[in-house]
Amino acid sequence: MSAATSPHLTPPTGSEPPRSAPRRSLPLWAALALSLATVGPTLAMSGNGQGLVAIVGKSVPLVFVIGAIGVALVGYGFMRLTRHLNHAGSAYGLIGGTIGPRTGFFSGCAMLGAYVGFSIGTLALTAAFANALIAGFQPGVAHPFQLPWPLIMLVGAVISFFLAGRDVALIAKVLLVIEGVGIIAMIILVIAIFGHGGAPHTGVDFSTFSFSGIDVGQVLSGVVAAFLSWAGFEACASLGEETSNPKRNIPRALFGTLLITGVLFVVVMFAQTIGFGTDAAGLKSFGTSGNTLGDLGTRYVGPWFGVIAVFTATCAAFGSHMATVATASRMLFAFSRDGFGPRSLGVLHPKGGPRRAAWLVLAIVVVVLLVCAATGWPVMGTGNSAIDAYFYFAVAGTVCLMVAYLMVEVAAVYFVNHGRFQGVHGGRGRVLGTVLPSLGAVVIVIVIWFNVKDSADAAASGLVGLYWCALGLVLAIAASKIAKRVGESLAKELELPGLGKELDPIHHAGAPESRR
Repeated sequence: MSAATSPHLTPPTGSEPPRSAPRRSLPLWAALALSLATVGPTLAMSGNGQGLVAIVGKSVPLVFVIGAIGVALVGYGFMRLTRHLNHAGSAYGLIGGTIGPRTGFFSGCAMLGAYVGFSIGTLALTAAFANALIAGFQPGVAHPFQLPWPLIMLVGAVISFFLAGRDVALIAKVLLVIEGVGIIAMIILVIAIFGHGGAPHTGVDFSTFSFSGIDVGQVLSGVVAAFLSWAGFEACASLGEETSNPKRNIPRALFGTLLITGVLFVVVMFAQTIGFGTDAAGLKSFGTSGNTLGDLGTRYVGPWFGVIAVFTATCAAFGSHMATVATASRMLFAFSRDGFGPRSLGVLHPKGGPRRAAWLVLAIVVVVLLVCAATGWPVMGTGNSAIDAYFYFAVAGTVCLMVAYLMVEVAAVYFVNHGRFQGVHGGRGRVLGTVLPSLGAVVIVIVIWFNVKDSADAAASGLVGLYWCALGLVLAIAASKIAKRVGESLAKELELPGLGKELDPIHHAGAPESRR
């Protein structure tokens, strides 16, 4: 029985009855804001270029161009599916309604793990950036005053607690303002760098877009790091049941997110590279920068702008945290509504979203980070325990997300060739619908491989992400009753009465139907 028909869901006294189906009222900009905040352009541009310098040297902008193409291939798969299917569970509903409930359940588990990991990591990073901001107000002090990062984390969690589950349009406005300020600051910095003609002696160097001096292996390694800057671009898909005209607006939000971030990332990375300089000294300065936007802002605009850059990065980290909590809670809501999880999590607050699910996600986040603070685990070599926690859970979440992305690409190919089985048709563009997602799948496999190939420790973050996905696979194969409920619920929610488990490859991996 789905949450929608459960007799146990009685309304609280003096309030509206809980709902299991969202109202489709969100505008396009709200969906776009959630995806932009999840990607966090300010965060990506503050800290994702440094590691690339050691791999590809001055060709960082070239790597981001290739990364933009790769993520566009993945985005095409999401856009193709969301033109026909939309669900609060994002990949869970898209894949479940295309290939089958077990495969959808497995993909949803992977994506849920990703966004819980991101929620943990971004709150820790917020605390680290807040301390960096405090230090920025103490120039010239060798050992500036710092607050214990768990204390800052708890303050952030309290704020997130009160905002979680509220009207997502309100949250979207907050996120749009936060990330909008960061983007404006980046644009100002880019103009300043171009206005100065780049760094002395190297100037505006367009050879940064060439393959000169690097080989294929270096490019592939660099593209992996660049590709991960777009992780979370599909977050708006979780608003498919809340957005007006989702079959039009969700694909548009996906396209808008990829277009804005694609152009922004390439231009900003080019500006940063020429801003530091493309000679050996400039590249060393780029690669060792603690916050590239802050350092370049101080150099090209003024010390005050450097502080503003750190402030915007702090706000962006918290905005990304709120966005990932919103996405994770909607996935948890979708699971619980369909029978996998407490029924109380499968309802919506009368004045907003899945508040109970959001509070549970936040509780997990706080407990995990308090354990990290108390034990000193994990150690990632940054020298800052909060940033260590960020990197650990961000990498684990990214591997989970890549697995979900891979399944979306498979579902997109399946859809255009077998959509008739679900009562829908792939329509025109079957060749593109097969070739582009297939290329995207190849890119994703490369990304996953480069994330786990050097893992020497069984508890390495990349492997932890794979462990979580493996758990989801085991549950998808073994839990036949859950799969049956999921299939029935998805068929009803997606209005696909022909949804059948005989199409689901994970179904065939389990025991024969007669044994269940």
